[in-house]
Amino acid sequence: MLRLETIICTFSVLSVAARAEFKARNCSEVREASIAKGFGFSHVPHQEIPGTHLRVCLQGNTCCTEEMEDRFGQQSKQDFENLVDEMSHTLRSTFVSRHKRFDEFFLELLENTERSLNDMFMRTYGKPYMQNAEVFENLFAELKRYYTGGNVNLEEMLNDFWSRLLERMFTLLNSQYVITEDYLECISKYTDQLKPFGDVPRKLKAQVTRAFIAARTFVQGLSVGREVAQRVSKVSSTPACIRAVTKMLYCPFCQSMPGVKPCKNYCLNVMKGCLANQADLDPEWNQYIDAMLLVAQRLEGPFNIESVMEPIDVKISEAIMIMQDNSAQVSYRVFQGCGQPKPAGITRSARGVSDVFNARFRPYSPEERPTTATGTSLDRLVVDIKEKLKDFKKFWSNLPEAMCVEDRVTAGNASEEECWNGHTKGRYFPEVQKDGLTNQVNNPEVGVDITRPDTLIRQQIMALRVMTNKLKNAYNGNDIYFQDSSKPFATSHLDFFKLLEDVSPLIREASSVLRSNGGESQI
Repeated sequence: MLRLETIICTFSVLSVAARAEFKARNCSEVREASIAKGFGFSHVPHQEIPGTHLRVCLQGNTCCTEEMEDRFGQQSKQDFENLVDEMSHTLRSTFVSRHKRFDEFFLELLENTERSLNDMFMRTYGKPYMQNAEVFENLFAELKRYYTGGNVNLEEMLNDFWSRLLERMFTLLNSQYVITEDYLECISKYTDQLKPFGDVPRKLKAQVTRAFIAARTFVQGLSVGREVAQRVSKVSSTPACIRAVTKMLYCPFCQSMPGVKPCKNYCLNVMKGCLANQADLDPEWNQYIDAMLLVAQRLEGPFNIESVMEPIDVKISEAIMIMQDNSAQVSYRVFQGCGQPKPAGITRSARGVSDVFNARFRPYSPEERPTTATGTSLDRLVVDIKEKLKDFKKFWSNLPEAMCVEDRVTAGNASEEECWNGHTKGRYFPEVQKDGLTNQVNNPEVGVDITRPDTLIRQQIMALRVMTNKLKNAYNGNDIYFQDSSKPFATSHLDFFKLLEDVSPLIREASSVLRSNGGESQI
């Protein structure tokens, strides 16, 4: 009798335990969490079923059907790409907006300067200026063509401007003579010796050349940064990455733990594996940012295009006055070198004609800056972009850390025992991998082929390297021209990226040959 009671008691205990175990494996919480996330599964088991059909999650007892796991995989791809897009949004939008802002500022500065010169010269010189206005129009047209990517040699263009101005003024100041084209050509040969405009052309050439090289190169740099950020942020997910993200984000559903978030270090290993190629962009990206900051210093210092262009009308007027004051001496030396021109046959007072140049401009006041559509000065624009650029250093290597923050993906550092470690709820023990492709060889979460660097990323590395070299030269006042002279620089940079895409098959082929020969690709 006692034995029978013992058996009945044991059976009762087992029954209670079985009921408790059955309750623990109930999938109702998974069904509710799936509905809350917008999944419209045709069937969610009421209780766990054998998981032999699963390909990513654990194949023990599970709350997931094959349809659920497939949908989780699709959603994981979208979640990952959306997360990268979200985390890089500020970076991309900053480059887009600041490129637009700087470009508009520089173009409007050119327009305002040309308008100011035209208005002031009309008031001051009147008809003689109107008759020779195309000399100044050509100056600004060439400056704009250079800024927008044209193949313009600034020094030669400015030399040509002063030669044309000398020819026009010499003709006006010596209207009693017949000045032929051949005679004007002779005059241009003596420009450097005569120095009819004093030291103004030399100083202005140095200032304009350095300022325009810095301005154009900086905006080109913003254009390249914009293109690189947009291309790299459109990440191409590998199947191994999607499997790892699915396991991290949705396999807890299959284990009837939909509310358990991944451990932070677990998330870091997944993201470092998925973003290994992006991290390899960082060294070149950081050098590019440093070079942009160097040129930004020039923009707010000695190469400030705003401080060069706004008083340019005054400086050109000063040069005109210098030539007028020295007109007799200049004419005498020209006559010595080129011979006495033939009289025009109509007696006119050279002094009478030169009187139109007597009016001088009022002194230039730095406070009287033209108002631009951007509503700010270059100094303030530069201060703003410098702060933004500094924030973007190490952006790509820091991306996994930024993505694996608490409340976005992970459970946070405070829940090391209460987070999903890829198998169950508990501490994650594997070591966090270092950044970059080669460091993922032993990544425990994502299978990464370190012998196959991403071609798109290598293209962006090349683009950054070229732009960094150009920025460093601009910092020193030198120009390196690598664009199609017939197109604006924005279009030309797109052509440059297209060129990189065109050579990508060659890069892949070279990498393949190196691997087959046992070598390591350094592309």
